[in-house]
Amino acid sequence: MQRALCESAQLQPSAARSIEGRTIWVRDIQPDNAADSAAVRVLVIGAIHGDELSSASLALHWIRLAGQPPADAPQAVHWRFIPALNPDGLLSQPPRRVNARGVDLNRNFPTPNWAHEAKVYWEKRTRKDPRRYPGRTPLSEPESRFVYDEMQRFKPQLIVSIHAPYGVLDFDGPSVPPARLGRLYLDQVGIFPGSLGNYGGVHKGVPVVTIELPNSTRTPLDSEIRRMWLDLQGWMLAHLGPQR
Repeated sequence: MQRALCESAQLQPSAARSIEGRTIWVRDIQPDNAADSAAVRVLVIGAIHGDELSSASLALHWIRLAGQPPADAPQAVHWRFIPALNPDGLLSQPPRRVNARGVDLNRNFPTPNWAHEAKVYWEKRTRKDPRRYPGRTPLSEPESRFVYDEMQRFKPQLIVSIHAPYGVLDFDGPSVPPARLGRLYLDQVGIFPGSLGNYGGVHKGVPVVTIELPNSTRTPLDSEIRRMWLDLQGWMLAHLGPQR
């Protein structure tokens, strides 16, 4: 990631720390011309897997776009960005999917029957793949607990989780899923025990749009970044409204 991109994002430190004590940074962008209660609340998460560098980069680029809304924007949105949820994995050499304790954060959320299903899935379906280890208990990791707490505090009406490198668009939860964002088309990949999509979209009823960029290390072109951004906002305008 370019240093200038990180600096321009004007990230703020949260109270949360990773296993190795690194700050988890956030950025809130609120509309100037609308009360917070009238805005649609959207939580955007990048780099839940530390080796998906492009996901953090896309989140940082979207912070720039969120900070430059047109004066006649058709919808008021309160954005909350967590560009790099897994800083230990991201800054590892080489970058690692899991956090510093070897847990796949996207299998660590408290979905129903997690104790049985997460263990069985990991042992039987992944053959104990260390890259997909769900942890000993749900929310055992400070990084996943931070997202869980943010969902309680911020009460998002949409969660956007950015990943790579499958080059598709996934969706969990109520509402009609977006058919495409930029060059990414809807191709739902399934529901996994302990995943954010399962927990947020299926269990809690918060729509979760999962973006799978086509490359883990190469950020999309600026034109594609903007196209995905505009497509997302078009879908939001059609399918989401402010929470009363």
